[in-house]
Amino acid sequence: MRKLTYFVACSIDGFIGDGQGDASEMFRFMDEEFLDFLKTEFPETMATQGRKHFGVDHLESKRFDTVIQGRGSYELALKEGITSPYAHLREYVASRTLAASPDPNVEIVSDDLVGRVRALKAEESGLDIYLCGGSHLAGQLLDEIDELVIKTYPLVYGTGMPMFATGVDIKDFTLDGVRTFTNGVFVRTYTRRR
Repeated sequence: MRKLTYFVACSIDGFIGDGQGDASEMFRFMDEEFLDFLKTEFPETMATQGRKHFGVDHLESKRFDTVIQGRGSYELALKEGITSPYAHLREYVASRTLAASPDPNVEIVSDDLVGRVRALKAEESGLDIYLCGGSHLAGQLLDEIDELVIKTYPLVYGTGMPMFATGVDIKDFTLDGVRTFTNGVFVRTYTRRR
């Protein structure tokens, strides 16, 4: 069975962005050392435009062949005129309000989100599923998340969008590893205790 991995960037105080989900403050930590880490271990988690910008659009997927994100996260790309932000992956957007997909590579999941994710996890594939965000989607899918990869940036937002929407039950995860970078970023990996 494939894993659902919530690969997420957050501040020291656990926010994935400001109140509107803007995480652009975190981009300044994309130095050579951290970019090399992403290119080596998670190249497919970079949006297609970012892959082109950094000259890594030729790299094959290492961990994921599918991405699922929420409407709010997807709309950040749409505002920039990008209808398929992860064109190098199979893309799913969870939304009850988007009537139709603006791109043939993007499938809208409007009902039975958990059922759709379970079906994706049951597929035969050597690669896993990347949960891109946001907060409400992660909260809805918490019971399906098998792994957390948390990129923590040396910032304190004080307020903003939490990693998980409120109202979720306590879940146990086991720390698998921590990697630190000279720019102050650290990446923690956790596996779900079942």
